[in-house]
Amino acid sequence: MSNENSSANPALRQDGLGLSRRSFLRNSGAAVGGMAAAVAALSPLLELQADDIPTVDAFIQKHYKEMDEGEMQIALNRISAKVKERYDIEPNLRDIRPKEGVEFVYALNLSRCIGCRKCVYACVDENNQSRSPEIQYIRVLEMPMGTLDLEAGKHDYDRPKVPSGDHFYMPIQCHQCADAPCTKVCPVEATWTEPDGITVVDYDWCIGCRYCEAACPYWARRFNFSTPELEPEDINPDMSYLSNRPREKGVMEKCHFCLHRTREGKMPACQEVCPTGARKFGNVLDPRSEVSQILKTKRVFVLKEDVGTLPRFFYYFDERHARPEGQEG
Repeated sequence: MSNENSSANPALRQDGLGLSRRSFLRNSGAAVGGMAAAVAALSPLLELQADDIPTVDAFIQKHYKEMDEGEMQIALNRISAKVKERYDIEPNLRDIRPKEGVEFVYALNLSRCIGCRKCVYACVDENNQSRSPEIQYIRVLEMPMGTLDLEAGKHDYDRPKVPSGDHFYMPIQCHQCADAPCTKVCPVEATWTEPDGITVVDYDWCIGCRYCEAACPYWARRFNFSTPELEPEDINPDMSYLSNRPREKGVMEKCHFCLHRTREGKMPACQEVCPTGARKFGNVLDPRSEVSQILKTKRVFVLKEDVGTLPRFFYYFDERHARPEGQEG
């Protein structure tokens, strides 16, 4: 983060005139009681357990964009130690940065999606999402044929087999908008869009105000009203700072295009598990990529185009593709 940007944003100013996450704590006192009061004042939660109050190191650490390699390593060590204490596993926790010349986009063929929800549960498993209550980044809508009115869709459909012949299926997740309203409303810049197009959340910086959740037109953000619960055997130890490391009570989370996978050349988990090839993901700046060809040759559309968010998540139909026979749901 440049000094210019920090000065322009009162939430990040360090000159004593603005209020930062760290200066709030300093002004409130560094004692545990003072810190608890500060967190309670900033959080919409009515009750705070001892484990929910961040350590002093976590609460006063620099913004992600301001940390140098040494400071990041200290943060990674602290988080790894907490993961080991909580789940008795050794995480492979890294800070994985975007690559130059890469802008990720998603294209989803609605003619091929059968509504099996395998993507939903692969995402939960990959990204260490809470199992109780279960947090899901992907919502699949069962839509009546002949309409794109989202109000007509159902996300709680229950069928012994899918697809239903008179419906099509529309998965919805974070659209990684180029003009993301969620990032504009965050008072402390805990969420922002990375150079490769992925909108991320720093869970250590988030104050739980939920402004971003209210601003998102795609219902893509999830708030942890309680401490996320998952068993040690369900933990995916391959983690990164800005993606799937375990979260705490009182913070927002969302889809991040499995950046711990995709920034290293792998598929996102939802694409890897899709049985029909409905999901396509890649670098739109590479003219040879499949997603580039889809955007050039298919009639694609985005949801809620009128709100002007410029999503990096595209939908299309392929009329030449025959729908598969009913499969087990």
